[in-house]
Amino acid sequence: MRPIASTATKRGNCGPGYSTPLEAMKGPREEIVYLPCIYRNTDTEAPDYLATVDVDPKSPQYCQVIHRLPMPNLKDELHHLGWNTCSSCFGDRTKSRTKLVLPSLISSRIYVVDVGSEPRAPKLHKVIEPKDIHAKCELAFLHTTHCLASGEVMISSLGDVKGNGKGGFVLLDGETFEVKGTWEQPGGAAPLGYDFWYQPRHNVMISTEWAAPNVLRDGFNPADVEAGLYGSHLYVWDWQRHEIVQTLSMEDGLIPLEIRFLHNPDAAQGFVGCALSATIQRFYKNEGGTWSVEKVIQVPPKKVKGWLLPEMPGLITDILLSLDDRFLYFSNWLHGDLRQYDISDPQRPRLTGQLFLGGSIVKGGPVQVLEDQELKSQPEPLVVKGKRVPGGPQMIQLSLDGKRLYVTTSLYSAWDKQFYPDLIREGSVMLQVDVDTVKGGLKLNPNFLVDFGKEPLGPALAHELRYPGGDCSSDIWI
Repeated sequence: MRPIASTATKRGNCGPGYSTPLEAMKGPREEIVYLPCIYRNTDTEAPDYLATVDVDPKSPQYCQVIHRLPMPNLKDELHHLGWNTCSSCFGDRTKSRTKLVLPSLISSRIYVVDVGSEPRAPKLHKVIEPKDIHAKCELAFLHTTHCLASGEVMISSLGDVKGNGKGGFVLLDGETFEVKGTWEQPGGAAPLGYDFWYQPRHNVMISTEWAAPNVLRDGFNPADVEAGLYGSHLYVWDWQRHEIVQTLSMEDGLIPLEIRFLHNPDAAQGFVGCALSATIQRFYKNEGGTWSVEKVIQVPPKKVKGWLLPEMPGLITDILLSLDDRFLYFSNWLHGDLRQYDISDPQRPRLTGQLFLGGSIVKGGPVQVLEDQELKSQPEPLVVKGKRVPGGPQMIQLSLDGKRLYVTTSLYSAWDKQFYPDLIREGSVMLQVDVDTVKGGLKLNPNFLVDFGKEPLGPALAHELRYPGGDCSSDIWI
């Protein structure tokens, strides 16, 4: 395994990552992937852990979990993960991408993992206890990690210590990982929180919202939607002043989760996936210099029998943009399809690829589709290497060159348990999809399967994927 710093060394001893998104596309092929595996809400009483998976087709350990790093506590609910530094610090040769930062969605602990010493066998470097975050930030239920050009690490929150909604941001020192306080001004948190992305050339950061932790923690209740307890806004922040300057309300924009600016640091637009409304919304700087939002993709709901509600939304849970800003990808976790859109014209995305990878409407399952605006028949169940895949496509990660998508199937343990009980019994999987980057198109690799149902301590729920050298959802260019 080549050392993590080698790609920077070959380019003349620069900082971490790549000088531009297009340079990143020329980076080395991924050989290993890190992903958190969760045991909360399963039948296994064991800590969550960080799995290292070999994805090098030339390796004898291809498609195998080659290392597991258990955390020292139970029921953290590891979720998303980020870096101590990334391409935002490319110009700083003193910085090196050697630590993964793993915030816990439920316990609010932050684990810092050393992946630099031995990339194929990560080890725990530091644990930041919830009390330190509560004392200095009054924040909890932590989600997205981004590294900043200042050398700091910034982590979004969903709530306060009591589980009420509070969309603030924890700042860590990127060297010592001490909690420094909040990024936002005192008293300036958003009402709810989830994901965020910043674009310094336009002095802007935009954050999204899910719901208060007390609302979503134990599962999804449709009555909470009727009561207005789920988010439907984007918050536009002044990047230099650290304060909200605009709140954008979205039509058909319930539960805006993952947000992505275009990778080009000059771009003044991007996309957000709204899970419950199953829409992709484009946000952009308008002629007046403020920000606007418009719906550009709608996945129609399906009228069904044998499910929680009479209409089933697609539930868009993850979105990605290729590093050349040409393709947008997203997963419909409930309908079960993965989609690719050409966004050469960002106002008019064009569907170029679609692939069903399980989901709630497969033939022979409990759900009968009564009316469908898109499909003529219910899709077949997905079987890969003899295993019928439970759940639907959820977290996705794209190779640097844009030619391979990796997919996992767990959303969040309490919602997995509610919508896909088979996931709890059988564990999630990791799949790989080949991408046509010329004409567009998606094709499942039938020889790739990582089955987390066969883990030594019992079936596990694998979530977000990260490569050692960064990727299209971890790195921001400034």
